Amino acid sequence: MVGRRHGNHEIAEKLAEAGELAARGKNQHEIAKALGISVMTYHRWRKQYDTERDEPSTEPARSPRSDETATATGPSYSPSSGPRERTRDVRELEQENLRLRRLVTDLLLEKMALEDELDRGPRDRARQVRAR
Repeated sequence: MVGRRHGNHEIAEKLAEAGELAARGKNQHEIAKALGISVMTYHRWRKQYDTERDEPSTEPARSPRSDETATATGPSYSPSSGPRERTRDVRELEQENLRLRRLVTDLLLEKMALEDELDRGPRDRARQVRAR
């Protein structure tokens, strides 16, 4: 069975209705069911279309940062934010991701060292102390 194609105007109307449903506290599954679409279609539309306009968005949707307040209707960035701000945000996120990866690596190495000490047992540790 081939899926139904929705026009840009119809998608914009359904996304506006989805925003209203989300504001009333409906979850994504209930919203998709009320709109007669799948949850994946709802996510794709939210990602692909700006809820303010009837035409597709050329920029990918940005997830809200912890210091921003997210709205129930879509991404928290303003449509007037330019590519420079988005590029800066991407760089900041990449730097934070790198820092967190290093932190996780350090913690894993420390955990492995502690597990090795536990595996050796008390007799092996006493031998190592005497050998020094």
